[in-house]
Amino acid sequence: MTDMHAPTPRASNRIRLLVTLGVAGLALAIAAWLWLGNAGQARECPIQAEAAASIDAAAVGELAALNGTGEGRGYSTLAFKDATGKALTIADFKGKALLVNFWASWCVPCREEMPALDALAGKYNSEHFMVLPINLDIGENGLGKAEQFLADNQFANLPLYADNSFAAFDRLKQEAVAVGLPATLILDQNGCELAVLQGPAEWNTPDGEAVVNALVGLGR
Repeated sequence: MTDMHAPTPRASNRIRLLVTLGVAGLALAIAAWLWLGNAGQARECPIQAEAAASIDAAAVGELAALNGTGEGRGYSTLAFKDATGKALTIADFKGKALLVNFWASWCVPCREEMPALDALAGKYNSEHFMVLPINLDIGENGLGKAEQFLADNQFANLPLYADNSFAAFDRLKQEAVAVGLPATLILDQNGCELAVLQGPAEWNTPDGEAVVNALVGLGR
């Protein structure tokens, strides 16, 4: 018996064409979504390979783990607060090259690194450069813990800035910039990333000073 419902060759060709067009359309949609997603990432800065290479070349010895990047990531909108609760972003420090250090009072390597950062800030903080520590103690008592740690150690050059929502560091994790504390960003005068350090370093050394001198020199 003849199957009256079997598709004709012309109908089969039409079905294959529709399937092919559907798959192609889906592929284009996925490609567009990926492109828009990448475009929406923090690529607010130009590629700065030469500047990053200059920082990377200076990062030897105690700072050998510092990696020059300069891939276009920008942090002008990175948000945090000062000790009074005033909302700030990296853009509020425009015009200064920044050593942005993320720390927490419960982080032992962070605590060990702070004296060197305080000493470095005392030597180099100026209209051209700043050590900018951002505390990440979360919860209602987070700010108090950070304040107590800074007060107990009498750090004269490390003001309290904090993000007890942890959103700033979540951004670094999402962009695969850092995965744990402490972490340090080296930013130019426009908040553009030039180098990244995952982990602590002996900043108050000739090696640390060489990195800062190279950074400050780029803006002059």
